[in-house]
Amino acid sequence: MHRITAATAADLFDLAATRRIEQAGAAALPAHALMRRAGLAVARLAMAIAPHARTVWVACGPGNNGGDGFEAAAQLRQRGFEAIVSFAGDETRLPADAKASLQRARDAGVVFASEPPAHYELAIDALLGIGVGRPPQGTMADWLRRMHGEPHPVLAVDVPSGLNADTGTHSLGELPGQSAASRRICLSLLTLKPGLFTAQGRDAAGEIWFDDLGCGATSEPPVARLPGAPSLAPRAHASHKGSYGDVAVIGGASGMAGAALLAGSAALHAGAGRTFVGLLDPGAAPVDLAQPELMLRDARSLDLSAMAVVCGCGGGTAVRELLPRVLSTARALVLDADALNALASDDGLLTQLKARTKRGRPTVLTPHPLEAARLLGGTAGEVQADRLAAARRLAAQTGAVVVLKGSGTIVADDAGTVPVLNPTGNARLASAGTGDVLAGMVGAGLAAGRDAFDAAREAAWHHGHLADRWPADAPPLTAGALARQSPR
Repeated sequence: MHRITAATAADLFDLAATRRIEQAGAAALPAHALMRRAGLAVARLAMAIAPHARTVWVACGPGNNGGDGFEAAAQLRQRGFEAIVSFAGDETRLPADAKASLQRARDAGVVFASEPPAHYELAIDALLGIGVGRPPQGTMADWLRRMHGEPHPVLAVDVPSGLNADTGTHSLGELPGQSAASRRICLSLLTLKPGLFTAQGRDAAGEIWFDDLGCGATSEPPVARLPGAPSLAPRAHASHKGSYGDVAVIGGASGMAGAALLAGSAALHAGAGRTFVGLLDPGAAPVDLAQPELMLRDARSLDLSAMAVVCGCGGGTAVRELLPRVLSTARALVLDADALNALASDDGLLTQLKARTKRGRPTVLTPHPLEAARLLGGTAGEVQADRLAAARRLAAQTGAVVVLKGSGTIVADDAGTVPVLNPTGNARLASAGTGDVLAGMVGAGLAAGRDAFDAAREAAWHHGHLADRWPADAPPLTAGALARQSPR
């Protein structure tokens, strides 16, 4: 068993693969052994979370997730904890393994109660796990609201009840007790599931731990991966500015020059050899006195054929005029913000984008959910309902590498690469301009010669990591401060 951190590299499996792995694991072991291993893993983590707890409330559901809870309760009782089980189900309809675990809990002297205990120090959510069909209702919903609304740790078995393990959407819509101060922990069993790392999953799961229950080796293909921390190779002493390439940022229409300057600043601090900013505001100043390293130019005067171009940040409608030349001539390209909006409303530009990617020109799109929805012809809600599928569809539609921003940013391509779910970042990034910073960081990676997928993956990880390491007692993180932080 180990904790999953931002530096963890791991494969993620969907529910169908997880069930096949579970069946294979159970078939290779004596009867009920897999559930007993699961219960022991839950009990061990519970004791580590609350070693001095007197009472542990275990809320058990009507399936095998409840069986894991029964086993955990039995293990805790044998180790001197007062485990109180609340069972929301029909004993006669329990699966065979869960029924056997229920009996073991009774034999161990576990207390069963129809209502949660008045006082407890740890709650274990063993209600639904991956077996969510319809939203928790009635007693289950009441118990979930109770455990998440009180200031005690909550340990979810496998997947927090109500969370879709594939998509990260929560069937209750708003997570119960989302504003409560309780500590959330999730012990994912057998496999790590993508829904734990995107959409509402990160809030629902909190700290994520993993135990493969001794069934680690599998031939099942993953649906996504956690990338692990990118390595930063040291720079050679004999290198020079030409060694790390040129970035050209095109954007900053009237009243929005700040977005382009943020992207340029991010590219600069991410290591670009030279950074040009082609502002689309004719009245813009000829130099940025705060960052004179940024070389301000007329966007139309830039030779893009040898540059990594970041296009669209603060571009407004003015960027549309330049997009045909950008798409046809940029050596490598990041399309963000208003460039994406222009693409979504112009079939000719989309056709040109597809022609570009077919020629093998490195191209990265960095949409937020609404921008992705416009490109896909849907709604932001539809994108958020299955972020992984939306990113893959957009990559297939355009041929580009897609960075779908949000909680659990997804990086996908149309070349058969397993998509990456980025584990870094937090709510400090929920402010204007941080997306421009990410675009600039991707541009720096492309300028240095990184493969488009790797440049996007690494930039997303570092972008989030910079926010994660921002001191808690420091002023709020602004996009400008984020852009000036170097991944190195």
